[in-house]
Amino acid sequence: MTITPHHTDHGSFQYQAMRDIVRRMSDGVPGKLEITKEGIVHDTTAPGGPHGLTAARISRRLEQVMPDELLAHTGTPDVEDVAEGVLRHPDVMVIAEADMEVEGSFDPRSVLAAIEVVSRSNPDNDWTSKMRDYPLLGIPIYVIFDPRTGEGAVFSDIHTTPAGSRYATRKDFLYGEPVTIGEWTISTDGLLRYAP
Repeated sequence: MTITPHHTDHGSFQYQAMRDIVRRMSDGVPGKLEITKEGIVHDTTAPGGPHGLTAARISRRLEQVMPDELLAHTGTPDVEDVAEGVLRHPDVMVIAEADMEVEGSFDPRSVLAAIEVVSRSNPDNDWTSKMRDYPLLGIPIYVIFDPRTGEGAVFSDIHTTPAGSRYATRKDFLYGEPVTIGEWTISTDGLLRYAP
């Protein structure tokens, strides 16, 4: 018989309760719901406009330079690590088609890169929370495109720190410059900025 510590049971129960809330609410609220160590995050960004068009353009540009067996996926499902208590929904994720042939959420360790377009409503979710969660989930490359400023950054090289897994390398870019994501370089020309 295995006995788990009380805090582990409590954490699993708490995550499952949040997961149930997200599942029930996801069709009835605008934007997307995600789960972090701090709780449920609601990003109210609508799928259209500069945010959605930026994600679509990034996806199309990546798929033009990647091998056919990879996709720059912009749909559902989420990536989830139940043991870590994290459920995230990248705006674009580079993943092999074969790794998408699963029921439910994708295994985050099968995602080659997670790409986020910063939302106007909650920029800290992309620049802070996901910066912590994606290396924790084992996603080797995290890219941020920020339509507020016309800038972005590519994070890579996961390493262990006393505070947990973190990215060791950051490469900044400006809209208009080419950006390299893993093995693939794409143009950032024509990516939209948010209106002032």
